[in-house]
Amino acid sequence: MSYRLIRNRLRATVRPITLAAAALLLASAASAQEPAASDSTVTYPAEFFAQYEPFSVSDMLSRIPGINLAMGGGNQGASGGGGGGPGSSGGADRRGLGAGGDQILINGRRIAGKENEGNAQLARIPASQVQYIEIIRGTSGDLDIRGGAQVINIVLLEAETRSSIAAEANLDRYHDGTLDPGGSISLNGQRGALNYQFSAAAEPRYEFRDGFETSILANGTPNDIVVRQEYRDSKPVTLSTNLGYDLTLNDRVNFNALIANSDAPMTVDRYITDLRATPNKLTTEYDDTPASSDNWEIGGDYEHTFVNGSRFKTLFIVNEANSESARDAFDVNGASYSKFLYLATQSVNKERIVRSTYSFSLNDTQDLEIGIERAQTILDSQLQLGLPPVPFAPSPLFGGLRPASNTDALVEEIRYESFVVHNWQLNDRMSLESTLLFENSSIEQSGDVRNKRDFDFIRPKVDYRFDITPAIQFRASIEKDVAQLSFADFTASIAGGDDDQNALAGNPQLAQEQSLRYEANLEYRLPNDAGVLSTKAFYHDLTDVIDRVDVSTRTSIQSASGNIGDGERYGASVDASLRLGFIGVPEMLLTSGVQIEDSSVTDPFLGIDRKLRQGGRGNMRLGFRHDLPALSLNYGFNFAHQFEGDRKAYDIDKIEDYNSGDMLIVFAETIGYAGLTYRFEAMNVLEGERCRERSRYVRGSIATGVLNEIETSCSNTGLKLALKIRGTF
Repeated sequence: MSYRLIRNRLRATVRPITLAAAALLLASAASAQEPAASDSTVTYPAEFFAQYEPFSVSDMLSRIPGINLAMGGGNQGASGGGGGGPGSSGGADRRGLGAGGDQILINGRRIAGKENEGNAQLARIPASQVQYIEIIRGTSGDLDIRGGAQVINIVLLEAETRSSIAAEANLDRYHDGTLDPGGSISLNGQRGALNYQFSAAAEPRYEFRDGFETSILANGTPNDIVVRQEYRDSKPVTLSTNLGYDLTLNDRVNFNALIANSDAPMTVDRYITDLRATPNKLTTEYDDTPASSDNWEIGGDYEHTFVNGSRFKTLFIVNEANSESARDAFDVNGASYSKFLYLATQSVNKERIVRSTYSFSLNDTQDLEIGIERAQTILDSQLQLGLPPVPFAPSPLFGGLRPASNTDALVEEIRYESFVVHNWQLNDRMSLESTLLFENSSIEQSGDVRNKRDFDFIRPKVDYRFDITPAIQFRASIEKDVAQLSFADFTASIAGGDDDQNALAGNPQLAQEQSLRYEANLEYRLPNDAGVLSTKAFYHDLTDVIDRVDVSTRTSIQSASGNIGDGERYGASVDASLRLGFIGVPEMLLTSGVQIEDSSVTDPFLGIDRKLRQGGRGNMRLGFRHDLPALSLNYGFNFAHQFEGDRKAYDIDKIEDYNSGDMLIVFAETIGYAGLTYRFEAMNVLEGERCRERSRYVRGSIATGVLNEIETSCSNTGLKLALKIRGTF
């Protein structure tokens, strides 16, 4: 992208940079190698990172204090952090494209993608291709991304011809002794007006989960012991490309594509000891679940900048994800296998989105953007459940068992958004961004159930920012948000995590979860890039909260995802990212954060006030990095802890209480033979277990039935060691 286009795009909040100012900035960077701050933007030139010898953009970002906050990765909490959680439309599952997405711009532009958006590019772009990195803390009518607390802009070198190849080879070792190799390669460069990136990656995702469960009856009598060993063998292979071409100084087109395969076949061995039998009886069960999954995505955009500085832009995305699995469960008696369950699912998810905007200046301090978006989302799914044949005839379509359930559903949503965004620079220190969005959608379901519903939403948002000083910024926002429905909840689906439950019922009457979100943030950037201190408080007023509801029939007690009423979620967080120069070691970077939260909703079964599903109480994290440039060495760790208690999930016939152990990752990295980067990582060093206590009820619901048993189970994926060798050519 030309310097002129970058300047036009960031004109409002990031003041136009004159050639003299740019020369002064580069001269300052070359001498002091310190980040430069201008208005609400902090700029890190490539020279700032040279001493660290980074491999990729990700490595560069890891040296910036507070970068986790800029990328939305601060305290996330059990429910997704202050910015996410129930009622949120953020993330890859957000409704359509919207103005959000991840907070990453490449050369001032937004990547038109979901699986292939800006954040996915960071590990693929070599550090040698970067000119500078901007942390944009203000709002602007010229930014492609709206509503982010901060936006990261990666500006690449501009040259008539440039290219580089970045490659990585890695080997993972798992706690059962399995070795799993992987690797990636990417080609990045520019040829005239064309910027290009091609990448291929095969990522090892093998997993061996070792589990142990004990069960006691309601009267305290030991019931059984279950040893569970789960093997999942997956190695996602991804091919992607990103192309950008300057048609003229004022016209640009971009094209992005991704294709991926992530088959994840799984086998499970279960050894069940019945403690009620004398002598104790051992039963062995075996699951074989072949599973395949693939997806592709194509996105692109066209942008025209008019002579007066106004812009017209159109983005589109087309994607599709296909997955299928078939679980065969057997009773094992020596060499004899007797099948007692067949559970197969197939699904196709499609999304087609187009979004057009026109933005222009009203005057020197105000900008306006108007636009429209159309999104089509489709789910086509089937589920077949087969049970032992007696007394019915077996069917080959149900794994040789008798047909017990055969569901088919096609769900389609057509949604239109029209919106207007007003950006107002109130004065040199204050800005106000106001959004008003009108949404109309129609959801139609066919197959086993036929149903059609229409929805209308008005979604306003106000974002206020005040630079109290150049280093201290206050941000506050109020937003009405609507979460994207999971169409899988409309029809029967697999009951993951419960071996005693085969499938979950669907609910074609499910409505979108909504939230009114109040958030306030105060951030202080210490002088001389010494660190960032940040505090946040949030309150989310929730409507149509989605949880489990009663859909029992005369013959069976069952539940499905449904709307259970209103709720609330609130909390606060404190984050600090500090260079330890005050103790004489400025190359040490310490990052810490604590979030506390609470929530409330009325349980539909018990009628009691309780937390949101697995709401939790908050979390804390601690990160440390020490760079030794003279030795071409860096090392550190990342630690995460979730506060125990209140991570409960209520269902019609069971109550589950979850707890996760501490997670610790340790790493060391050096530049060695042939100028390559050698990185060693040890993950799950503390072997933090994932535990659950499940109380089961019989002869009714958790409100009307009686407690039958209490299961306590824990599982662990163990220590994982990884060696990565990287190089740029």
